[in-house]
Amino acid sequence: MTTSDNTPDPSIPDTPPAAMTDARPQARRAEQVRRVVVVGGVAGGMSCAARARRLEESAEIVVLDRGEHVSFANCGLPYYVGGEIAAADQLLVQTPESLRAALNLDVRTRHDVVGLDPIAREVVVSTPEGVERLGYDALVLSPGAVAARPPIEGLDSPRVRTLRTVEDATALRDRVDAGATRAVVLGAGFIGLEAAEALAQQGLSTSVVELADHVLPPLDAENAWLVDEELNRIGIEVHTGTAARRIISGADADTVVLDDGTQLSADVIVLATGVRPDTRVFEDAGVACERGAIIVDEHGRTSLDGVWAVGDATVSIDPVTGIRRPVALAGPANRAGRLVADDILRPDRARPIPQPLGTAIVRVGRLTVAMTGANRAALDETGIDYRTLHLHPNQHAGYFPGAAQIHMSVHVRAGDGLVLGAQAVGLEGVDKRIDVIATAMRSRMVVADLIDLDLSYSPPYGQAKDAINLVGMVGQNVLDGTLRLWYPDELDEVRSSALVLDVRSRDEFSTGHLPGAVNIPHTELRDRLAEVRAAAGERAVRVMCASGVRSAIAHRVLTQAGFDSASLSGGTLTLRATLGHDASRVLTTAAEPAHV
Repeated sequence: MTTSDNTPDPSIPDTPPAAMTDARPQARRAEQVRRVVVVGGVAGGMSCAARARRLEESAEIVVLDRGEHVSFANCGLPYYVGGEIAAADQLLVQTPESLRAALNLDVRTRHDVVGLDPIAREVVVSTPEGVERLGYDALVLSPGAVAARPPIEGLDSPRVRTLRTVEDATALRDRVDAGATRAVVLGAGFIGLEAAEALAQQGLSTSVVELADHVLPPLDAENAWLVDEELNRIGIEVHTGTAARRIISGADADTVVLDDGTQLSADVIVLATGVRPDTRVFEDAGVACERGAIIVDEHGRTSLDGVWAVGDATVSIDPVTGIRRPVALAGPANRAGRLVADDILRPDRARPIPQPLGTAIVRVGRLTVAMTGANRAALDETGIDYRTLHLHPNQHAGYFPGAAQIHMSVHVRAGDGLVLGAQAVGLEGVDKRIDVIATAMRSRMVVADLIDLDLSYSPPYGQAKDAINLVGMVGQNVLDGTLRLWYPDELDEVRSSALVLDVRSRDEFSTGHLPGAVNIPHTELRDRLAEVRAAAGERAVRVMCASGVRSAIAHRVLTQAGFDSASLSGGTLTLRATLGHDASRVLTTAAEPAHV
């Protein structure tokens, strides 16, 4: 949490730098567009081409892709490796033949664009028959991204693969089917964890290596710890805070040597350390880029007249923090492709491309992990004054069989409560809640608005007070002062200067508590305020329970009795997750003195 007063406007307009706005090239009129050339297929490029055809039957639409497959389910690749998708051809969404038959698109695979001449309005293409030049009236760049290659000695080993194409997935599946037994995945982001899970499902002894201090770096640490525990449960070994230094090739297996000296044997190595925009050809031709990503305006127009760009290779502006970065997600790419086609062929009606919130979801073992908007690190980096709400509600009615907690953290702007970001981890119901919050953020709702959302309810699906409604209630209480929170990162200060009051039951207290904490169950608190006053003396009281519900009740009792009180956000569930491996060292099961 930060208390900086340097608060940027979270609705930063998605506009290009001043250098691009001078003599801004205007979109050509639809009747002038005779040939649209799209470089790169899959999400953004194919969405643009398909929309362009639906808008203009007479235009020639050519799609150039260097690969063998122009329309495939790249998000499904790990599930083919893991065996949940049985055949590789199930990953092929469309073929050049089906696209020609349905949409009259001229799709040319194994056509690699190696040059761009913006004056002549031509692209230079390397084809199986040689190099040719192809003219365009409108050019759409959708080159995507390529795997980042960190400086690891031995990275060219034939046992190292990425997981970005159908060919990659087929090669990995072939190695699994050939009897591979040990895998190392370099990188614990979305693709890395999906690959690790797939390989573990196939029976391989699997290790994950991540340079950041926790898996899934976009997650806040307390949520990442839940994922770490699940990875361990399904047998995946996790190495965080370290990186591969070198790969030593052997006859039967490679050895991956980590910075901390650990050596991991592997006959399969997956490189998933991130991606970089694949834009060198276009940057060399004069397309304005920022750290390798193509700069576009709100309609996808680049710095060159008649040239648009979409997808993973473009700069996006975070609508919450204003941070400029590429967003490598299929949803935003698909939507941007459609809107770019509109700007090319219906410029008078084209809507601007929305700034992506980065809504994402991944399965890890039994868990679902999802997020939208800004995380704590991004908010701290930009100096936005915010509050974090931790909740652990059930995904459906507690009395209905199968009730399980959703572990949620929601960041709201101090002052007005504008929702800035949210994350959730749980067995069920995670996707629904994060999607609702993403919708609320797109509508610029404040946290109190969530109280009023009329969400579907039946015992197998939710609660009368849905998890989203509860976020609104807690958030409003925090912002109007009804509830005051303290956080796990304040633990040292709290223990040294305040009385810690644990209001769980005695049995719960015995399972693990902070040394020196006073245990008074919340149902007994009103009759034992004198004990609290004697134990606290002149000190403040900091209350905690299992999830934050009972401590919030106790906080209201204490506050109205004149105590300086605050409730631990998310209770011991959040505290344990924040402490991670240190929880067993910080918490104790030892009995406290008799007066406690």
